[in-house]
Amino acid sequence: MLTTQTFCFNPFQENTYVLSDANGDCVIIDPGCYSKDEQSELVDFISSHRLKPIAVWLTHCHIDHILGLRFCEKQWGLPYFLSAGEIPQLKAVEVYAPNYGFYDVELPTADSIVILQNEIMLGENRFEVLSVPGHSPDHLAFYHPASHQIWSGDVLFHLSIGRTDLPGGDFETLKHSIQTKLYSLPEQTTVFPGHGQETTIGFEKTANSFVRVN
Repeated sequence: MLTTQTFCFNPFQENTYVLSDANGDCVIIDPGCYSKDEQSELVDFISSHRLKPIAVWLTHCHIDHILGLRFCEKQWGLPYFLSAGEIPQLKAVEVYAPNYGFYDVELPTADSIVILQNEIMLGENRFEVLSVPGHSPDHLAFYHPASHQIWSGDVLFHLSIGRTDLPGGDFETLKHSIQTKLYSLPEQTTVFPGHGQETTIGFEKTANSFVRVN
């Protein structure tokens, strides 16, 4: 059994997820906690539910999704899992962060990097790691086939899609990722996006005006 807790963090209103199994092991997906209050909220939840963080999983490395990455590394000594193509995006954050008003962003140590392959485990739960570029160059999504749930980052939203005007973004690439990777999943699949409310694959296939299946 998997349990998902959603937090809405930082000025970008980014969704950070704590995903835990029946034994209390948990992963933090896209830690966006920036302020002290947000960091405390995350720590208090994990502590009060007696969870054991084992890793950070990153869908991609835009600033709003990694603002709490160094904090998680220092707080729990966590490794962070990402795709190799997102490492340049991660390194660029320190350069452009002041443009967004963030002057004290710390990046994690390189020793903590684990490059993701085709699947990843949380306890006995197997996740397929899907390559879904278009919003960022090497964006990933984490799909749990047993429960038909996917953590999609900024690829597919409720009635919307990820922006493609940032460096490395491309609309046709994103559209292809959605059509071939996400829309091929069972329609009952619950989508946990990087921003906004949950949705389902079936709903988006018929209602999403950006990428619709006729």
